[in-house]
Formats: sequence, structure tokens, C-alpha cells
Amino acid sequence: MNREIKSTVIIPNFNGIQYIENCLHTLAEEPAHLIVVDNGSVDGSRELVRDKFPSVKLECLDRNYGFCRAVNVGIQCSKTPYVILLNNDTEVEAGFVRALERPLEQHRDIFSGAAQMRSLRQPKLIDDAGDYYCALGWAFACGKDKPIDGYQRGREIFAACGGAAIFRKRALDQIGLLDENHFAYLEDIDLGYRARIYGYRNIYIPEAVVYHAGSGASGSRYNKFKVDLSSQNSIYLIYKNMPFFQIVLNLPFLFVGFTVKALFFLRKGLGIAYLKGLGRGFRLCVSKEGRRHKVQFQRENLHCYVMIQLELWRNIWYRICK
Repeated sequence: MNREIKSTVIIPNFNGIQYIENCLHTLAEEPAHLIVVDNGSVDGSRELVRDKFPSVKLECLDRNYGFCRAVNVGIQCSKTPYVILLNNDTEVEAGFVRALERPLEQHRDIFSGAAQMRSLRQPKLIDDAGDYYCALGWAFACGKDKPIDGYQRGREIFAACGGAAIFRKRALDQIGLLDENHFAYLEDIDLGYRARIYGYRNIYIPEAVVYHAGSGASGSRYNKFKVDLSSQNSIYLIYKNMPFFQIVLNLPFLFVGFTVKALFFLRKGLGIAYLKGLGRGFRLCVSKEGRRHKVQFQRENLHCYVMIQLELWRNIWYRICK
């Protein structure tokens, strides 16, 4: 391996013919290995990568196993100290990889760094400037649809959006890879949450700029597929990462949060999908597979749980007022 190459960029692809070529072109001069993991595409995007980008490592799965499985395959194939997850519907600015690597090189307690994601269609607007999670059970992207000028300073965040972020591979060996029970959605919040429990930090790196089309695979911001999976995973996320005493402590907030979300999706005609997803989430929690992935409480991590809980309360205000 070239000693100058410190990162492997992993791009999950499912029927991404509209975006994947531009994505790979913008990465051509970046100092990183490239892996595309194809989730059984049938639109020709797999063949496009194979024929036009022979230097890109292509891992082909026989069907769509979801974002998490594709990423995990890519991580297992990588040999570098860092892995960078990148959606197929993105285009990066020059210097993207080195900008992501720099803070992790300087601070060993940083697990992940989120890129500054701008809207591909409206480049002066933020798509995601780091992800947050609050005691209402809500995950949200900082700066969504706001002018980029207000998001040019780095800071600590709850978790890095898996659409464009760097992760320390050694820490993944400790806390585990993406949880494939998620299939897609909230898997990055879960990953960042686990890292926080183990004492790592997650940060926002505005110098690493990427343009994101958004909903390249699912088709829109709100649809049955996305609402169904997201609601399932929102229940599983709580069960998996919160010990029993923390769930009890947050129950009043969670009740309010899930009630508000249910009413929101009812108004959008997606209430049934949301409620079905919640039901599947509860069933996942009591299943053998769900219980197997629960993060076991360890007394030595108590101070991390305390800091996380304070942040969950603070982020209620942050979500409402920002």
C-alpha cells in the first residue's frame, strides 16, 4: 500500500446510474483508495464503474442488502487507518480527503468527522453540517436548508452523517461496524452513539466540502420506505444504546417526541407507515437478533452516559430554537 494513502473511500451503490460517474470523476485526484460496493444494481451503474473506472475496486453483491451491509463489506476490504463513507449522489471539492484526515491525525480521541454537505442543486445552502440526537428520540441534521455562511466553523457534534464522513478504523474494531439490522437510516446515529459511549468524540469538519443531491436511492425526503425504516430504527436505536435506567429517565420526553412525529406523518398521509415501523421496531428489540446487538452497560463508561444524557436534553432546545 502507498504510504501516502491513509484513507479508503467506500461508496455504496444501488441503481445510481444518474450520479455515480460524476461522483467518481470528482474523486479521481484525491489521495485515497476507492471501493464501490454494488447492491445488486440493474440499471447499468455496476457495468459503468467496471468499464470506465478500472482503478476503482468493485465489490458486487447479488441483491440489495441495504446501506449497512454494503458499507461493512467495504470496510472489511479496506486496509487503511481511515475509511470515508460517501453517498453515490455526491460530488466532492478538491482537498476533500486530506481535510477530513487532518483532525483525526492530530487528535486520537476523535472517532469520526462529518464533511460540510451542501445541496447539489442549491450550492449556497447546507444539506448537513453534522448530526444531532435529542431526548425526544429525534435525530436531525444541523443547518439543513440554511445558508452556508453560518456553518464554516468546526465543532463537536453528536454523530457524523454516513453520507460523507471519515471514521477511524481502529475504533470500529473496538465498537463494531454498522448494525445491519438498520438496513438503512439512523445507522450513522447509532454508530456515533456507540462511539460516544466508549469515550470517543465526533466532530464537524467544514473544510471538507461535498455536494449532495439527496434521496438518490429512496427518491424523496418523505416516502413510505424511508418513514417505515426510520421509525423502526428510531425505536431500536433507543433500546440498543440506552441502559434501562436511561430509558426510564427519558420516557416522558420520548412519549412527546413520538406523538408529535406520529401526528406529523398522519398529516402527510404516511401515518400507517410510521406506526407499522414503530411496531416492527419493538419486535426487533425483543428478538434474539436485536438483543444480541444491545450495548451492554459498563460501569467504567458511566461518565460517558452522563455526558450523553446532558447533551440529549440540551439538544431538545437546540432542535426547537435553531
